[in-house]
Amino acid sequence: MSSSAVGGACASPGCDKVVSQRLACPKCMQMGLPPTYFCGQDCFKNNYKSHKSIHALAQQIQAAQQSQVATGGHRKTPPNGVVCDADAAPEVRLQLPTWAQPYEFSGRLRPTLLSPKRSVPARVPKPDYANDRGGVSNSEQHDRASNTAIRVFSSKELDGEYGLRHACRMGREVLDVAGKALRPGVTTDEIDRIVHEACMERGVYPSPLNYYNFPKSVCTSVNEVICHGIPDYRELQEGDICNVDITTYNKGGYHGDLNETFFIGKVDEDGERLVKTAFDCLAAALAMVKPGTLYRDLGTTIQKLATANKCSVVRTYCGHGIGSLFHTAPNVPHYHKNKAKGIMKVGHVFTVEPMINLGSPNDKTWGDNWTAVTTDGKRSSQFEHTVLVTPNGCELLTARDNEPVMTWDHDLLQR
Repeated sequence: MSSSAVGGACASPGCDKVVSQRLACPKCMQMGLPPTYFCGQDCFKNNYKSHKSIHALAQQIQAAQQSQVATGGHRKTPPNGVVCDADAAPEVRLQLPTWAQPYEFSGRLRPTLLSPKRSVPARVPKPDYANDRGGVSNSEQHDRASNTAIRVFSSKELDGEYGLRHACRMGREVLDVAGKALRPGVTTDEIDRIVHEACMERGVYPSPLNYYNFPKSVCTSVNEVICHGIPDYRELQEGDICNVDITTYNKGGYHGDLNETFFIGKVDEDGERLVKTAFDCLAAALAMVKPGTLYRDLGTTIQKLATANKCSVVRTYCGHGIGSLFHTAPNVPHYHKNKAKGIMKVGHVFTVEPMINLGSPNDKTWGDNWTAVTTDGKRSSQFEHTVLVTPNGCELLTARDNEPVMTWDHDLLQR
């Protein structure tokens, strides 16, 4: 806590005296923190026991930042002080990570500590970022700097033994396995374990793992989390909604990406309306996918439907091209009057994944550098498919068996 200098209020809680001299905490000055001024020596001494907690917190944050630099971490690398073993005592597992102790949360959800990073055996194929210290995909970096066109996939690339269809089919299988495990009392860390093991059994790599240092194999986004939620030791509770976002990378070098939002126990009417609206928004957008459609036009349909159901559309995150790269052209925004470039052509493959909020469309990111949440703490829901443009429309590469067109079935999402 800091205050102004001469003429300002004293930093001691409950003191209403005005600072008449530049008497600042020397430790704050030494650590490079904003100066904290007091009205006199007595006030400073009486308040120092509580004031020095600021120094301890600042030292933890500075140490974490220095560690990130020393280890070559990316700007999205989660800070230190967030991991403990799964057999640790409950009071240890469920404590707030270091970054969260001074954080102002927008909603009721709170993070816990994480389990250690899961290993991937040598037999499983890995994308270029899997073993990179900063989790950087050099192939994506090169693509962003040089790509001028949306890739058109050939039948060989799609239909080979380990082609793009295979990667998408593996993603669907893994999501179905994860979805069956959801219920009140299960931790999202347990869902991560199940996803990781399901990937290993199928010989595919869980694409989120170490992508720009994301620490887990799946994104689990609960309640006000919009996307990129990190699985932890928190148990899912009756009335939660939980999005599970799966991407798998196969032996052929292709990614398949999809997600669904599930009802955990009995969810209230607003939650039901939100999830159904998110589903309908994706279904309406996919009905537009065909040769000649402008990528930017999907957003108008999505936003119109969301608004009609008293919901809003997140603007920060968008759908994307996918294949040999996790993320590539085109960008597929989900809101009205966006400036996305490109016209759909046969052979284009991309994701559509509108994030729909009950309240404000605005978002912010937790101090773990990944978890995106609503700024008003209200809930968010999302559904996603990887889609192929065909001569007569589109094919959902990540569809459920015997469901070529999205069909609402509440029971399939109820847990």
